[in-house]
Amino acid sequence: MSISPRHALLRLCLAGGRLGPRRHLLEAHGGDALAVLGAGANAWRDVGLTATQINRLRGRDASADDVEARALRWLDEPGHHLIGWMDADYPPQLRQIASPPLALYVDGDPACLWRPQVAIVGSRNATHGGQDNARLFAHALAEAGIAITSGLAAGIDAAAHLGALAATDGVTIAVVGTGPDRAYPVSHAGLRDQITLCGAVVSEHPPGTAPLRRHFPARNRLVAGLSLATLVVEAAEQSGALISAHMAAEAGREVFALPGSIHNPLARGCHRLLRDGAQLAQSPADLMEALAPHLQSAVNSLRRRLDAPISDPVADIGETQSNPHPLWDALGHDPIPMDALVIRTGLTVAQLSPMLLALELEGRLSVEHGRYARKSA
Repeated sequence: MSISPRHALLRLCLAGGRLGPRRHLLEAHGGDALAVLGAGANAWRDVGLTATQINRLRGRDASADDVEARALRWLDEPGHHLIGWMDADYPPQLRQIASPPLALYVDGDPACLWRPQVAIVGSRNATHGGQDNARLFAHALAEAGIAITSGLAAGIDAAAHLGALAATDGVTIAVVGTGPDRAYPVSHAGLRDQITLCGAVVSEHPPGTAPLRRHFPARNRLVAGLSLATLVVEAAEQSGALISAHMAAEAGREVFALPGSIHNPLARGCHRLLRDGAQLAQSPADLMEALAPHLQSAVNSLRRRLDAPISDPVADIGETQSNPHPLWDALGHDPIPMDALVIRTGLTVAQLSPMLLALELEGRLSVEHGRYARKSA
């Protein structure tokens, strides 16, 4: 029975084991997962795949059948995506970390993953003041057009997501240690659903995956890897938030920490980060000032990828030309989703995202609930 390219990529993901050999196979075949499956057992053995992995690639492991079938059903639903490591839509920031996932399961708008992001993390048992600070920073940064990334956990994570959602056209991304269809804690199911409407829920685990303890440190590397910077609001001296901060530093990203009372145990992790060289964050403006060069660099990289002139990347998108750019021509005065823009323009999400962001920052585009429209004069 023939399978689709998406099904082939899914099967490669579900084969399990070390990421390196499977990534090598995907690279060797130009990102074509169907070609990887067609390479055969000898090629798979040559890169170090085990007998169990080989059986799964052949579709002969009954233990994986239910997981594969459930994932395919999930992917058939609107708004659900599987983005492979060599796909054009794979977020470029994540490619640069030491161990990028082979693929991402995304519930929501995958274009969000191309936006400049700041991770806001901290204690699950945060104080009221800490949660207020997380909301304040998230709201201010989201109002400035920066996506807020966190882990959907209780405490600081939830406050950061809510702060971003409260901003005008705010975007937030939840990176979860479960399948993309599950909320952990369960009480955050409503928040998870809200995020899919104004951002994205992202996981490297297939739908139905339970919240296993070992998944969360790995989840933290994705939170840090997707973001230009990580802000730690409150954290004990031994905490997952500090793991995220260290992973961000190892990936060459900026790390910020909020100071706190010397009597607050949840300030000790932040104070330790500050002693170790993290930047002091006293206001959202501190982050914006420090990130300005990185934001410009990220935008320039996206423009170069599009072969657009860096000096004026959206000059050819305006409606005044005799031959309008397909994006501007596709945009109307009524909001339309990204999927419709892809169909109308023939461009990929990765190509459209920086163009849309540039138009939004120039005040020529309005974005609401993942839908885009020309802004009224």
